[in-house]
Amino acid sequence: MERSHGFWAEAWRRYHCRPLAVGGLGFVGFLVVVAAFAPAIAGTKPVLCRYKGRLYAPCLGYFDRRLEPAIFTKDKFRGTYPRNLAAKDPDSWALWPLFFQDPYRSVRNDEWPGRPENPAMDQGRPSWNNLFGTDQAGVDVLAKMVHGTTIALLVGFVSMGIAGTIGVVVGAVGGYFGGWIDMLTSRVTEIVMCVPTLVLILSIVAIIEKPTIWHTMAIIGFTGWTGIARLTRGEFLRLKSSEYVTAARAAGAGPLRIMLRHVLPNALAPILVPITFGIASAILTESGLSFLGFGPPPPSASWGSVLNGARSNLGMWWLVVFPGAAIFLTVLAYNLIGEGLQESTDPRLREARK
Repeated sequence: MERSHGFWAEAWRRYHCRPLAVGGLGFVGFLVVVAAFAPAIAGTKPVLCRYKGRLYAPCLGYFDRRLEPAIFTKDKFRGTYPRNLAAKDPDSWALWPLFFQDPYRSVRNDEWPGRPENPAMDQGRPSWNNLFGTDQAGVDVLAKMVHGTTIALLVGFVSMGIAGTIGVVVGAVGGYFGGWIDMLTSRVTEIVMCVPTLVLILSIVAIIEKPTIWHTMAIIGFTGWTGIARLTRGEFLRLKSSEYVTAARAAGAGPLRIMLRHVLPNALAPILVPITFGIASAILTESGLSFLGFGPPPPSASWGSVLNGARSNLGMWWLVVFPGAAIFLTVLAYNLIGEGLQESTDPRLREARK
């Protein structure tokens, strides 16, 4: 007798049969690895070094400047490690990133022994030293894109994490309790739907003295939950009259337990689809803002800011091709994941394809 599978196990089996959806998931996984190990892939700070008898990881300063050991500031390294390590401690050693290029500045002449300085402007075409070329200031494009992966993923996951949480809570409360509560949550949802996200972001950027990428994520999240809330409300309206919910209510289960333990797990599958599409939309929004010059301020690196650098010199085609391809492939990957989830979890779509 064949053993029956659970809903999620069966959904994964059907998802696994879609090569494009699996490829999209693999590409996003690749981006996660790149973002997590960005300082070890491209940078000018050692991944690990031994200096004056102690081990340090200066590369963590790329995640947060406060994580860079203070001893290197005290000894006046000024961000230049290769020669200073050897000069200030002959017994030191270091493990270096895969590409000796900094995402925030141009590499100077002989900073790495025997390597020339990065070319700038029209001379910064792709080469062996700069695989994706350099921008107008001589900053390596590959290094900026590697470190910009962190921002691309953060914008998607954080903003849709906020949107998903608000949308599920508002939709679940309105759909389960109904009545005046449902009317109130529906009116609030409709009001938020009228707020243009892009205009609101530009307004906040103009008001706040020092805007950061976290402000952008918060605005996208607090304005992007309406579609999730309406879908959650519909699922809760449909499921709250199910037999297993009636049985749980008869057994004495409270509203919160019924919502979290019985209704939400069965409503979660269709809710994940708009969240996945929303991640792709958030990445496009951030890239568009950065392209217009309203993205994260320096020294943050993002794919949209690399595209923005091509506005003043369209002859620098590599500033368009490489970040544009990254944005396109990432958005495509999330859309393929969303489509795969939709087809794997919605029985009506499966029946229509037979």
